Amino acid sequence: MTKNISLFQNKFSGENLFFTSDTHFFHEGIIKFCKRPFATVEEMNETLIRNWNETVPENGTVFHLGDFAFGGWREWMSAYNRLNGKIYLILGNHDLKNAKQGFMDRFEHVSQQMSISVDGQKIILNHNPFLCYGGAYDGAWQLFGHVHSGPRSKTGKDIPRLSMLFSSQYDVGVDNNGFKPVSFYELKTIIQNQQEK
Repeated sequence: MTKNISLFQNKFSGENLFFTSDTHFFHEGIIKFCKRPFATVEEMNETLIRNWNETVPENGTVFHLGDFAFGGWREWMSAYNRLNGKIYLILGNHDLKNAKQGFMDRFEHVSQQMSISVDGQKIILNHNPFLCYGGAYDGAWQLFGHVHSGPRSKTGKDIPRLSMLFSSQYDVGVDNNGFKPVSFYELKTIIQNQQEK
């Protein structure tokens, strides 16, 4: 399930580093559920892939915080093979059934949760938001997906709970970020603005 686990580094530069979640490639039902502005799943897939590649350079690194795609290896690889950058996958609730498939070794690293440091900033990565996490009172960020927050999507059952989160937490899901990955530097500004409120 992991690739080069013994070589996995947890310190990264913020340069060309991006985060995203909940792409749900090939998931037709997510269009209606989250009020995504696409007529078909093909239009959604193509828009997500185009936005990703216009945002992430070929030498970029992306942490995908779960719910990558629906379907089996053909669907997963159809999307994966067209995306720029090295991709680290934090498993989401819809990814678990595919975790034992051989194509997971295409990702740089696959796990349930990761703790990384980016330019000295500690970041906890998980598919779900946490009300308690290590370092919450010491400046650590917690990035998550799952809740499908954002300007269009107010349907998630967890949306009302988001008011309880720390200002150092952020939903990196595509519904909350213009259907594209968000850079480390963009996140730094977003979280600083949240903390100033």
